[in-house]
Amino acid sequence: MKDVRIASVTACIMLVLLFVGSTILSQQSVAVEREGMLHVTFLDVGQGDATLIVSPTGTQVLIDGGRDGRVVGALQKEIGFFDTDIDMVVATHPDADHIGGLIDIFKKYTVHTILLTENINDTPVSDVFQKAVETEGATIRYARAGQIYDLGDGVMGTTTLHILFPDRDPTNLESNMSSIVAQVQYGDIEYLLTGDSPIAIEQYMIGKLGSVLASEVLKLGHHGSKTSSSELFVRTVNPQYAIISAGKDNSYGHPHKEVTDRLRMLGIAQKSTIDEGTINSVSDGKTVWFE
Repeated sequence: MKDVRIASVTACIMLVLLFVGSTILSQQSVAVEREGMLHVTFLDVGQGDATLIVSPTGTQVLIDGGRDGRVVGALQKEIGFFDTDIDMVVATHPDADHIGGLIDIFKKYTVHTILLTENINDTPVSDVFQKAVETEGATIRYARAGQIYDLGDGVMGTTTLHILFPDRDPTNLESNMSSIVAQVQYGDIEYLLTGDSPIAIEQYMIGKLGSVLASEVLKLGHHGSKTSSSELFVRTVNPQYAIISAGKDNSYGHPHKEVTDRLRMLGIAQKSTIDEGTINSVSDGKTVWFE
């Protein structure tokens, strides 16, 4: 009987070791596949936003975290279970469907830099988020247009994160209007990430920045709502692909038909987390493709 028990325990230990070993090998394989390429992944977090940037040198930036803890599982599928470091977290604005999941990210991960704005919502989620930011121990920076964050050098040059908005203290702005707008650049490729910026901010940026907004990939503002993605703005950005981050059967009706019809009229390919789940894009600095 004792020999049977020993054999059973030994078998369990072997299974655990095999699982750990295969997990580590799987993570090493993911790291090798990512090497030398820019990966921008639009995580499926339901009705919310969460975008993971992994530069060719492995720098990891998470922009927003959705509404709840499901972002942790979505992130683990991309960077592996044992990777618990994130170089930068960006909270575009303090609405629950953008910052709620970041509270769980701070519990699970060591975050080195947090980029946010001075805009704060008077809500329980915003209060908990602010406390989590303060206790994380990360370097805290406030976004301003003109900031450029170096994400490391690749074959096609440096990967950078450019902050395009806000260009002022947004404390007293409505939360969506305070959204951080960022552009990721690698080689000849740009991704424009707009948070929930409404049409008024789009028009302002067109006047200030014009052709600088041009990008191959546009994450549509406000989950494809008709309050964002005006025709003039989309024409100015002139993307090949438009990404919609929204939840299936959401109560807001996102994405709105006006927006999806506009994209079709302009000949822009649409990709939605509603239809595809997590959306993985890859760039070598010359072109963009989806896995």
